[in-house]
Amino acid sequence: MPQDAQLQREVVAELNWEPSVTAAHIGVVANAGIITLSGHVESYSEKYAAEQATYRVKGVLGVAEEIQVQLPFERQRGDEDIATAAIERLSWDTFVPPDAVKVKVEDGYVTLTGEVNLRYQKDAAEEDVRRLFGVIGISNQITVTPRTNIANIKSDIMHALHRSWFSDPKKIIVSAEGGEVRLTGNVHTPQDKLMAATMAWSAPGVTNVANDIKIT
Repeated sequence: MPQDAQLQREVVAELNWEPSVTAAHIGVVANAGIITLSGHVESYSEKYAAEQATYRVKGVLGVAEEIQVQLPFERQRGDEDIATAAIERLSWDTFVPPDAVKVKVEDGYVTLTGEVNLRYQKDAAEEDVRRLFGVIGISNQITVTPRTNIANIKSDIMHALHRSWFSDPKKIIVSAEGGEVRLTGNVHTPQDKLMAATMAWSAPGVTNVANDIKIT
């Protein structure tokens, strides 16, 4: 596990490496593997990119994200304009079922509600809105209600893990009750932990994933 000073330097280097982030505007503090990000960015998508870049660094166990979105004048939009743009963007996305997602905007904060059948549809809706001008935050409250047989969720996820690049998928334990999935066990990096959850979410019928995998 890198020491805090080294981990801080590596996170700063990764933020500088990420082309969509202006690293000079972001402060980084490391404490026992937890990274606190502060400062300001010019868009919500840049804020999201900074968080994802931080998680890519080996040794990062968690991120406390305190970055503020300060929109430049030319990127500011009214709530009605943001809502109109979001609805149009969603209507063009083949991953999002027509009329499944509702949009509410208040002071630049977008709330997504509605119901979809698969997790990737929920994620796609959020991604559509993330890069819009004027957005300073997103609350994704879309529910996932599967229309499929959920009896084989555990075995489906285990088979997917064995097909993946995990060096030892047996170290990951999958339990499922209905569409609720819990992952436990041990992996070596935050990327492995995130990848395991992503693969679990890809299984038809999954409505929630509790990722309790430990990084060792």
